[in-house]
Amino acid sequence: MTTATSRATTTGAVGTAHSRVEGRDKVTGAARYAGEIPFAGLAHGRLVLSTVARGRIVSVESGPVLDMPGVLAVLHHGNAPRLETGYVGMLGVPPDPTAAVFQDDRVPHAGWPVALVVAETSEQAREAAEALTVTYEREPHDIAFSAGRSDARPADGHMPASTEKGDLDAELAASAHVVDEEYVTPEEHHAMMEPHAATALWDGGRLEVVDSNQGTTWVADELVRMFSLDASAVRVRSDHVGGGFGSKGLRAHQVSAVMAATELRRPVRVVLTRRQMFSLTGYRSPTAQRVRLGAGPDGRLRALDHRSLNQTSTVWEFVEPAAGVGRTLYDAPAHRTENQVVRLNVPSPTWMRAPGEAPGSFAMEAALDELAERCGVDPIELRLRNEPELGPVSGLPFAGRNLAACFREGARRFGWAGRDPRPGVRREGHLLLGTGTAAASFPAGAMPSTAAVTAEADGTFTVRISAADIGTGARTALALVAADALRVPAGRVRVHIGDSDFGPAMIAGGSMGTRSWAWAVTAAAGELRDRLVPGGTVPPEGITVRSDTTAAVGALAQKERHSYGAQFAEVAVDVATGEVRVRRMLGIFAAGRIVNPLTARSQLIGGMTWGISMALHEEAVRDSASGDLYGGDLASYHVASHADVPAVEADWVDDRDPDDPVGIKGIGEVGIVGAAAAVANAVWHATGVRHRRLPIRPDRVLEAGGPRV
Repeated sequence: MTTATSRATTTGAVGTAHSRVEGRDKVTGAARYAGEIPFAGLAHGRLVLSTVARGRIVSVESGPVLDMPGVLAVLHHGNAPRLETGYVGMLGVPPDPTAAVFQDDRVPHAGWPVALVVAETSEQAREAAEALTVTYEREPHDIAFSAGRSDARPADGHMPASTEKGDLDAELAASAHVVDEEYVTPEEHHAMMEPHAATALWDGGRLEVVDSNQGTTWVADELVRMFSLDASAVRVRSDHVGGGFGSKGLRAHQVSAVMAATELRRPVRVVLTRRQMFSLTGYRSPTAQRVRLGAGPDGRLRALDHRSLNQTSTVWEFVEPAAGVGRTLYDAPAHRTENQVVRLNVPSPTWMRAPGEAPGSFAMEAALDELAERCGVDPIELRLRNEPELGPVSGLPFAGRNLAACFREGARRFGWAGRDPRPGVRREGHLLLGTGTAAASFPAGAMPSTAAVTAEADGTFTVRISAADIGTGARTALALVAADALRVPAGRVRVHIGDSDFGPAMIAGGSMGTRSWAWAVTAAAGELRDRLVPGGTVPPEGITVRSDTTAAVGALAQKERHSYGAQFAEVAVDVATGEVRVRRMLGIFAAGRIVNPLTARSQLIGGMTWGISMALHEEAVRDSASGDLYGGDLASYHVASHADVPAVEADWVDDRDPDDPVGIKGIGEVGIVGAAAAVANAVWHATGVRHRRLPIRPDRVLEAGGPRV
């Protein structure tokens, strides 16, 4: 037995830079990901996807495939177990039927899962899956996404479809300056390094799923409901996750693996290929957004109208709420926003890093830049003049709004002062140079979570929480938070995450993970510290305290809670080749108390890099004839490389949230918001040509023209 910790000890771990606690394991290969963990008697499943965009399955000719070497089973709509889908899950939405595989003979889009082939080896499963013959009755399909479709309609998502106040037409008519433009963003895909993978097995009457996901209790809850199991009969583990970005929830691979493991009574692993991920794991819908802004001579807004259209599948409705940006960033006497959807024969979109805010900020911040040009007002000054005192739609007070501080600090460090506002005048040899800026915001919420903290007999402490580290450094951040709450050095804290047996906790999503988990860890650690008697002893079994923040989170006062940022970009445009290069980028953020500056900066730079990729590269294109993507792989779907990101810097201003026990807000998504707009605005400043359609490809630059060197 050892002596309990003294309450007088202080550490101050939060706010200091710490390397990832699992960093060595990851760089040496000791960290095992979902598709790498060995199991005795493991079988391998390979999904077969539809080759038609709409129709009915006539036959699945499994006989010849079952005779192939090593093949154990072929699951399809004719023999798969029936699933329960009439429920609302943990996140308040029903399941996407794409995950509820093999329930009928309908095919609503290309890449729909129609069968699972299971074999002794992954090679045998692949060969058999490619040999499986599926016959379809083909029907006409519709994938034509565009503004002005007559079947578009307003739709609620995780926010109301529409908001409106004031007389929009009257205020627009009375405005000295008006912007009325359409902005278009393409279909974009999550491209995390680790593919989706899951292994399912039954152990002593209990289903265990080893997965790569963003929330083990989330996936466990979905499987319990879908397979009509007792909650205690399902355990989901997800130790290391190589990126999620909103995509790693319940998908076809987990459900089909459970089906196969149940039939074969042996472990079955299903790993999606990169091409399958482009059909089965969601994506960011394309958007067509119309923004109308009206302002007085001084640039103060009188009217704001933002309407956005996105596509969704015919089987599940997902809203990309791009029009929600203005509901928190800017106010006007007349203010209207609306999110619309159109149902097409395409896969279901889903949450993708900064859903709504990423494409919405491109449209809104580009429109603000256009308004600044027409008013003859500096783009930063225009935004500062339009800082609202209360939530533009909610009317609620802000729980801290340091956007102005971000712009002032960013302008100082970027060298904004003295910028010639005229476009196309700054040249360097054969290049045109320009700078641009944009605002960023993302909700800073918290969700109820539970955590357990144990004082061990050896003087260490163990934290157990169903958090998910999707590359963000969550383990390290929670170790620092626990150390400060316990008043011990961080080296005495061990953090275990990614296990649904640890109890319910918020997923890694919505920029709410660290804040929600840290709150639960702080509560448990604080109570444990109070229980420990200075100079006392800890029994061999340890002393454990468990917390539940449901009541505390529910008691939060109603306020507008957001992280903010100011994005700055400098570009060089070669008007002979159309090539755009981002020379440097700076983001200054007000995102609450920063737990670990080392990993936080990486998160923000990662988001900004994605913004560069969004502005210049990313674009998934569908073939009208087949309904499928032209190139569903990373050879054809272009993302930013190191050569595209020479100098990206992220920093922050002091912005502690007084209503949070640690002062946290959230940084996971605000880094991408506004980044694409800053690049697009810089391209205008360089060339004098507005690009309202992303990405800004070389051919589009050449077609648009501009000043010649």
